Amino acid sequence: MKIIECIPNFSEARRPEVVEAIIDTIAQVPSVHVLDRHSDMDHNRTVLTFIGDPAGVEEAAYQGIAKAVELIDLNYHQGEHPRLGAADVVPFVPISDVTMQECIEIARRLSKRVADSLGIPVYLYEDAAVRSDRKNLEDIRRGEYEKIKETIATDAYREPDFGPKVMGPAGAVVIGSRQPLIAYNIYLNTPDVSIAEKIARRVRNSSGGFHFVKGMGVMVNGLAQVSMNLTNYQRSPMAQVTEFVRREAQRYGVGIHHSEIVGLVPSRAIINAGRYYLQLDGFEHEQLLENRLFSEQESQGGNTQVSFLDRVAEGTSAPGGGSAAAYAGALGSALAVMVARLTTGKAKYKDTEEECWQTIEKGEVLRKQLTEAIELDAKSFEGIIAARRLPRDTEENAQIRDKAIMEASFTAAAVPLQTAEMCLEVMKLALRMAQIGNLNAISDAASGVYQARAGLEAALLNVEINLMGYEGENRAIVLLQQARALKRESEELILELQALMKTRAGL
Repeated sequence: MKIIECIPNFSEARRPEVVEAIIDTIAQVPSVHVLDRHSDMDHNRTVLTFIGDPAGVEEAAYQGIAKAVELIDLNYHQGEHPRLGAADVVPFVPISDVTMQECIEIARRLSKRVADSLGIPVYLYEDAAVRSDRKNLEDIRRGEYEKIKETIATDAYREPDFGPKVMGPAGAVVIGSRQPLIAYNIYLNTPDVSIAEKIARRVRNSSGGFHFVKGMGVMVNGLAQVSMNLTNYQRSPMAQVTEFVRREAQRYGVGIHHSEIVGLVPSRAIINAGRYYLQLDGFEHEQLLENRLFSEQESQGGNTQVSFLDRVAEGTSAPGGGSAAAYAGALGSALAVMVARLTTGKAKYKDTEEECWQTIEKGEVLRKQLTEAIELDAKSFEGIIAARRLPRDTEENAQIRDKAIMEASFTAAAVPLQTAEMCLEVMKLALRMAQIGNLNAISDAASGVYQARAGLEAALLNVEINLMGYEGENRAIVLLQQARALKRESEELILELQALMKTRAGL
C-alpha cells in the first residue's frame, strides 16, 4: 500500500481558530489522516503530520497551503522561529511502497499548482531541489520574510523556482521531499539563550558539528532551547547528540531541563536511544510486542487480490483483448516514464531534463487513463452481452434488441479506439525518450514504443470486430477512418525508431 507522509509547517500558533481551520481543510480530503499537531506559542508556528495515498496527500497539502494563504498575513506575524511564508515549508516523505522519485514529482506538481493558482513564489529544497545551492532550507530562508520580500525581484539567488518574483502577505513557500527527519529540542535549565546559541553552533553540521544535525538557540517558555533537526537519525543518533549537548551545557555550568520531539518519530530512533542508555546491545525491533503482533497479523492476511493476468486467463469473455490492449499501452507508458526518471538528475543530460520532467507528467497521466481503460473495455463488452440477452419473442422486441446491440457495439468500438489514440501518444513519448534519454536505457525506451504499438494494434482489432456488420453506417465509416490513420502514424513511428536504434545504439 502506497503511503506518503507530509509534515507542513505553518506560521501560526497563537490563533487556534486559524490552526483549526487549516487542520479541518486537510482532514476533509479523502484517504488522508492527520496524525499529529504541535503548536509552539513562542515560535508562533504549528507543525502538522498527516499521511495517506500519494494523490490524497498531494491534494491535502495544496488545500492546507491555500487555507494558510487565505488566513495568515506575514506582515503581522512574529515568532522565535525563522520563516518566509504563511505555509512555510511543506516536505513529503516516502513511508511505504513509495520511492523518493515519486515524492519529488509530487513536490514539483504541487509547486507549479501553488504558483499558478495561488500566485505565490515557490522554492524547491532537499531531494526535490533544482539548484544545488538551494538544497538546504536554512539557505533559502535566510533573511526571512522581511529581507527576502525586499530582494526577491533583484537578487538572482532569490528568484523562485515557480511563481512571481514578488512576495505578498502570504510570503513564499518551500516545498520538497526528504527522508524522515526528527525535530528534536533540548531545553536547558537556564533562561540565558546565548548559551543555547553557543551549543547550537557546536552541535550543527554547518559549524563543524554532527554531520546530519541542524540547530539554533532560541527562548521558549522562559528556558533556553537548543532546537534541532536530525536529518539522518541513524548516522547522527539522538542519544549521542543529547550527550554532546549535555557535556557542552556543563561547560557553562548548566544542565538539561528536559527534551521534546516535535511531531512523530520513527520507532527505530527510539529503539536506538534505548539500546544506548540501557546498554541493550542485542535488542531488536521485533522484540517490541506491538510490532510482533502487527507483523503476525499482516503475514496472516495474505494477498486476496487476483492479478489482471489471472483474470484474463480465467476463460471468461471479459476482460479480453481490448483490456489487454490498454494494459500493454499502460506498460509502454511506464517504460517511457522509467527512462525519463533515469535521465533526470544526470549532469550529462542536463539540457533534456525539463523535457524529461514533462514526459514523466504526461506519461503518468496516460498510464492512469490506460489503466482505467482496462475496466472500461470489459464493461463495454458486457453491454453487448446484456443487449443480446434482450427478448426477441415479438417483432417489436426484436427491433429493440437489434438497436440495443448496435448501440452497444458502437460504444464497444469507441472505447478501444480511445485506447489506440492513447497508445499512439505513448509511442511518441517513448520514442522521444529513446532519442534524448539516458543512453543506458535506450532499449527500455524502445521496448516502451513496441509495447504501446502492440496495444494500439490490439485495440484497433477490437474496433474492427465490434463494427462488423455496420460498416456502411456513417458512424462506423468515421471510426474506421480514424483507426486507419492511427495505424499509419504508428507505422511511421516504428520506422523512425528502427533508424534511431541503428544510429544511436548501433543496433
